[in-house]
Amino acid sequence: MYLFVNPAGNIPVSQNNNTTAFYAPFIAGMVTAVALIGLMIFAQPVFAAKVSLETCIREALDGNPSANAAAYRVDAARAMLKQARSAYYPQVFLSGDYALTDNPTRSFMMQLNQHQLDIRDPAFDANNPDDTDNFRFSLGLKYRIYDGGKRKTQTTSAKLGGEAAEYLLSSFQNELIHQVTHGYYSILQAQDFVRVQQGSVRSLEKSLAVAGERVKAGSAVKTDVLNLEVQLAKAREDLIRAENSVKLAIAALNTSIGKELVTEQNLSAPQKKDPGPTFIQEDFKAVENRPELQAAYRQTLIKEQEYRKSVREYIPVVNAYGSYDVDSEKLSDFEGSYIVGIMAEWEIFDGFRRPGSVSQTRAEWEAAQKFEENVRNNLKLDLRRAYIQVGEARQRLEVAQKSVVSAEESLRITAVRYKEGAAPITELLTAEVGLTTTLSRSVAARYDYQIALSNFARARGDLITRYSNKK
Repeated sequence: MYLFVNPAGNIPVSQNNNTTAFYAPFIAGMVTAVALIGLMIFAQPVFAAKVSLETCIREALDGNPSANAAAYRVDAARAMLKQARSAYYPQVFLSGDYALTDNPTRSFMMQLNQHQLDIRDPAFDANNPDDTDNFRFSLGLKYRIYDGGKRKTQTTSAKLGGEAAEYLLSSFQNELIHQVTHGYYSILQAQDFVRVQQGSVRSLEKSLAVAGERVKAGSAVKTDVLNLEVQLAKAREDLIRAENSVKLAIAALNTSIGKELVTEQNLSAPQKKDPGPTFIQEDFKAVENRPELQAAYRQTLIKEQEYRKSVREYIPVVNAYGSYDVDSEKLSDFEGSYIVGIMAEWEIFDGFRRPGSVSQTRAEWEAAQKFEENVRNNLKLDLRRAYIQVGEARQRLEVAQKSVVSAEESLRITAVRYKEGAAPITELLTAEVGLTTTLSRSVAARYDYQIALSNFARARGDLITRYSNKK
């Protein structure tokens, strides 16, 4: 006995064996069960968990390239603060060198440092010394005792720079959260548009069938069918565009997230049926907490510190220094020496560089103050615009929800009247288009309101705060 695969049914059967043929249905059932189990195992990724708005936001904050770049800029600003603070620590250096010379002065000093100079030696000739070797190793230290507060201004500027970078990161994250929210609701909106167009196609197909029956019965003219076919073709074109809009919206959202996370199948619609609050308060005090304004304020303070630093350039500096040196001719029997001291430096004239620097930094400080004021005004305008858009979207939503019921009832009545021959085809087409348009407006208003609420929270600077509280 042997088994082979039947090309027609892919079921193993026996050759010249009735017993095997008897069990063939059982074997086929087992093969089918194994195949189904294997399909369920290997197709498991298809049934992946749904992706929520919260997941999209978290993934975007972690994976968006621009967000990561902003985070690295924060790290760079913090590193600058470490550099500025290093000015408060002493500078320690270690050096070593080897020299060979017959220069009278240098040779004399080398021998002196090596404690080998003997001017009583008959061979000593200060003007014509022999070649002199010297190995020298030095350990030095330098510390600034006083600089008129320059180090303090540099450290303060670096600290403010780090804070400004953090606020700019928060500003970008605040915008990114709204961008992802906008993209999320845009996909849901596009998918609902597809369902509206699908419903329009089905309704027109049903009306076309009714018109065909009436034409056959002689109670309608051929133009009724032609007009419905034209409208149906247009509805199918609109459906194609709506389906492509879904794909484009998904691509845009995945770009904001930074990876291919969302598909047409795995996006999770929000469970909340309530469209949102009916009342929001316009509070311009919220603008003061916007990270953009906080960053601009830090930039103003940085320019102030730069101005103060330029003024303090007129103040002398005092440094302490010291070193310990060892010298030897043969890398053995080193002789040591040391030096310590304090040195004051005061630059009296620099070609009018410092007055120019003071004027420059003063002007930059004043410009930063005006920029901060301009940022505050623009953020107030942004908040006012977002507030108005929420009110507009809410009113549109209320009107659209009421008009849908009327449009559905109008189409139902008109379809019955047309079927009975009491309404012309133009009235039916008008009702069909009217319902599709009304449903589309309702879909647009519902998601536009959610997007407007997100934009209002962005304009208040609440989105990144809300996300941070969740973490």
